[in-house]
Amino acid sequence: MLIRTAPSLTNQVYQAVLDEICDGMLAPGTQLVQEQLADRFGVSRQPIQQAMALLKADGLVEETGRRGMRVVPLDIALMRHHYEIRASLDRLAVRRTAERFACDPALAREAERRSAKVLDAGNRAVCAVKVREQIRHDEAFHALFYEFSGNPLLSRTAEPHWRFLRRVMGEVLRHAAPADAIWREHAGILEAILAGEAAKAEALAVTHIERAADALADALKDRPAEDGTVMQDRSA
Repeated sequence: MLIRTAPSLTNQVYQAVLDEICDGMLAPGTQLVQEQLADRFGVSRQPIQQAMALLKADGLVEETGRRGMRVVPLDIALMRHHYEIRASLDRLAVRRTAERFACDPALAREAERRSAKVLDAGNRAVCAVKVREQIRHDEAFHALFYEFSGNPLLSRTAEPHWRFLRRVMGEVLRHAAPADAIWREHAGILEAILAGEAAKAEALAVTHIERAADALADALKDRPAEDGTVMQDRSA
C-alpha cells in the first residue's frame, strides 16, 4: 500500500501500522525497519519516525537496541489494567446517558437512530470477517455514550486506553470472544440505556468488558507468542 497524499502522513502511517498490528499481519515480536516501512508506504523516513514514536507512546512497539523497533508482545496484566479503567469510564458513561435519556426522549431518539447505524455496520463487518472494521465500529458504539453522557471529559480520558485496546480487541476477535456475541451484548446495553435503566446498563457494560478481558487472558495465557515467548505479564 502506497500512501501518496495526506493532511498528515504521520497519522496515516500510524493508522496503517496499527491496522496491521490489529489484524495480526504484524505479529508480536515483528521487527520494524524504518527504511523498509518507508519504501513500502512510499514516504520519507520522517513520518515513519514520528509514527513509531506515537506507537511507542501507546505501548504498541518498543525499542530493541540497534535492531530498531519491534511489535510489543501482549502484556496480559497491562491489558487488564486498561480494561479496568475502561470499565469504570463506560460505567459512568452509560449511567449518565441512561439518566439523560429518561428525562429527554428526543435525545434518546437521536441516539437510537445513530446507534442503530453503528450496530448494523458492526454486524455487517462481522459477517464480512473484517477485523479492523469491527474494531472501528466497536469504538464508535462506545464513543456514542461518552458523547451522550453530557460529560466532555469522558471521551478525552478514555482515548489513551482505547489506543492500547484497539490492538487488544484484534486479539479478542481472533482468539477469544465470538464476534457476533459481542454485538449482541452491545444491543443489550443499548436497549437498557434507551429504556432509562441506568443500573442494568451499568451492569451489562461492566460484564461486557470483563468478559472480553477474561476470554482473551484465558485464550492467550498459555499460548506461545509469535516471537517464541509466552505472552508477557510485566506486573511482577
